[in-house]
Amino acid sequence: MMKLTQNHIEQLFKFTRKHYVYHYDVQSELVDHLANDIEEIWVAQPLLTFEQARDKSFKKFGVFGFMDVVEEKQKQMNKRYWNIILNFAKEWFTLPKIVITITIFLVFFSVLQVKFSEYIFLGTLLVLISLEGISAYKIRKKHKEKEVKKEKIFLLEAMLGTTKNTYTGFTFVNLFNIANLTRFDFSHLNIYWLFVISVVLTLLCILFYISNYVLPEKAEQLLIETYPEYKIVNNL
Repeated sequence: MMKLTQNHIEQLFKFTRKHYVYHYDVQSELVDHLANDIEEIWVAQPLLTFEQARDKSFKKFGVFGFMDVVEEKQKQMNKRYWNIILNFAKEWFTLPKIVITITIFLVFFSVLQVKFSEYIFLGTLLVLISLEGISAYKIRKKHKEKEVKKEKIFLLEAMLGTTKNTYTGFTFVNLFNIANLTRFDFSHLNIYWLFVISVVLTLLCILFYISNYVLPEKAEQLLIETYPEYKIVNNL
């Protein structure tokens, strides 16, 4: 029975990358699947070359190739990402952080009742959007440097940077546009609406802080917990 060599394995990694699989953990899973399948194909058809057996195995993935596998892994990791966010967010509703949370809420609740508070609201959103942009730029630059150095990037590693910029950045921009276009006067709203808006803004601030400061600080620890091989791979 023919066995795959290390050179074959390296070729399979390049093959997955060529077919738009960018993250090392997803590549590894696919390479493992392809390697096992190729060796099984060789049992039945030992005269096939490596490339022929590889292509035969790849055809089993269907018209869209590896895309279904990639999407499924993204869904799984998205759940993992939001569980991490939720776990960190829960800490803001326990002592002593609950005091900071209540203070943030009260600040928003008080400021929104002031005349022309919409301008304070717009200014705050502009600052948050700017900070999001700077954070996104730094993360993309870091990932580009890793790509240039041929370093491995894991799916969760990419999500820790890009997913939060997609959600929080998109939310901040939309809120800014709505407030700017409508010139909404918060000071004329009844107390119940001010309460709801203050709660939403408080939660957004907590999400912003976790995604921009807590997650980057805890990134390596989270990646090691998720991928036991992370430290080994990045020390090669």
